[in-house]
Amino acid sequence: MNRKVSVIGSGNVGATVARSIADKELADVVLVDILEGVPQGKALDMLEACPIEKSDARVLGTNDYADTANSDVVVVTAGLARKPGMSRDDLLNKNHAIIKDVTAKVVKHSPKAIIVPVTNPLDAMAQAILRESGFPRERVIGMAGVLDSARMRAFIAMELNVSVENTHAFVLGGHGDTMVPLARYSTVAGIPITELLSAEAIDRIVKRTASGGAEIVKLLGTGSAYYAPASAAVEMVEAILKDKKKILPCSVFLQGEYGIRDLFVGVPVKLGARGVEQIVEIKLTAEEDAALKKSAAAVKELTDVIKV
Repeated sequence: MNRKVSVIGSGNVGATVARSIADKELADVVLVDILEGVPQGKALDMLEACPIEKSDARVLGTNDYADTANSDVVVVTAGLARKPGMSRDDLLNKNHAIIKDVTAKVVKHSPKAIIVPVTNPLDAMAQAILRESGFPRERVIGMAGVLDSARMRAFIAMELNVSVENTHAFVLGGHGDTMVPLARYSTVAGIPITELLSAEAIDRIVKRTASGGAEIVKLLGTGSAYYAPASAAVEMVEAILKDKKKILPCSVFLQGEYGIRDLFVGVPVKLGARGVEQIVEIKLTAEEDAALKKSAAAVKELTDVIKV
């Protein structure tokens, strides 16, 4: 294979992303971490699974960013995970320092790559990567909305006892408590959920979606979600590598779209080989617009702190 994806950080999210990309035979994978032996061991384990998965993907674990050279896509999961009682905001300064260092090394070896940030707090870290990399905004695409929408889709399917394949959810805004799940754009087999569920049920789903990550952190006791975040990142990588032109909710740097400027905020975008190929603007009600602006303001508070 000649496509190459590097995954920075070999923790639960990073390792799961790497394993899925290898299993799907989307690309050769380089797994990078500062811990000696850990990425090498995990990568070797994945490589040995490839014959069973009928995948000829090559998987390499390393501590040397030189091995990531000429990556098509780089998924950044490096950073500290949330612990019980810790908000995404608490992670801000520690993860910003990590992200700056990672970005400089990624850009040095893969100046034409598309970067998919996953590290929290997501929108602020994506903005830090954009500033540090100097890349055009089309090539830095934060993973947030795909995950948030998947959570909402799961909850809709549970509530109505239908296949998740029939559900589509629409979530805008920052990746945090102020995210904006849009019920009237969320559907089951094309039918808006506003026609299938009571206002109370929708409100319950919306609130559970917004606190989806915190719910899992609380249940686990130590650590945070990684299966769904990894699957969300891989869906984005696949859309890029296969030039699928797929409409997905992602965190992107807005330049006037939705009345928001110079901030990463989750909106629907068309993903293809060039990264973000189109930002899809939809009409919002006054209430939805206000919620989106409130979410953007919460992101700006974080970016102001780290001065990006």
